[in-house]
Amino acid sequence: MKKLFFLLLMLCPFVLFAQTGKVYDNLTLTSKILKSERKYAIYLPPDYETSGRSYPILYLLHGAGDDQTGWVQFGEVLSITDKAIRDGVATPMIIVMPDANTGYRGYFNRVKGDWNYEDFFFNELMPFVEKKYKVKAEKHYRAIAGLSMGGEGSFIYALHHPELFSSACPLSAATGFWALDEAKDYCREEYPAVSDSAISNYYNKYSVSQLINAIPDAKKKDVRWFIDVGDDDFLYEGNGLVHSLMRKKEIPHEYRVRDGAHNWTYWRASLPNVLEFVSQAFHQY
Repeated sequence: MKKLFFLLLMLCPFVLFAQTGKVYDNLTLTSKILKSERKYAIYLPPDYETSGRSYPILYLLHGAGDDQTGWVQFGEVLSITDKAIRDGVATPMIIVMPDANTGYRGYFNRVKGDWNYEDFFFNELMPFVEKKYKVKAEKHYRAIAGLSMGGEGSFIYALHHPELFSSACPLSAATGFWALDEAKDYCREEYPAVSDSAISNYYNKYSVSQLINAIPDAKKKDVRWFIDVGDDDFLYEGNGLVHSLMRKKEIPHEYRVRDGAHNWTYWRASLPNVLEFVSQAFHQY
């Protein structure tokens, strides 16, 4: 009996070490706003089913051409997050990855109001997820990150709702319109008759630079920013301009340029840094 006890005792660390999180990549919810079934993927940490506790949450956005499975299939979110938690780099958290590639591509409301993805995200997806799962539904325990198109989404969502996110991590991000004429070309490609006033409103709402310029002094520290882009990325210049603008506005942020391009090799290497950065806020840095 003693031999069996000591054998089990010796095996215990290996059993704990072998614990892994779980990923479900084909879940759905019904959207009245988008009039469709919307897919999402979710990562649940290793002790989710046994701990009885609630968890911080990270919304992780994919890029153009991918869907909710992108961070699962190519980003290796399961193995990377498990390792970060096991190594003590990241706190156990829930990661939600919505699909923004079905119907119309993108995370924003369209200029004519006929496809309001941003409204869906905040008014349907977030309340659904944070009710269904064991989430700490407070700003302090909520973060957002994303790559490319999802990096732009991370910028816009955190700038629109700094009261909801403790941290935002745009990776290799698209940075949107830098001039009103760019917004006109974009909007009139699909809606030739759209009014100048509607385009101007859209520009002010979805231009990263316009939104940063509009941040009041008292709100400059509301969100912790981590901006990461490769030195060979075709979006490098836009990220550099955002960095310069934030410096000029004296908005605290981390800005990282590493060797790399606009690809999954780069983003897989970015993910541990993101998990560590958002965990600092979750842990009360």
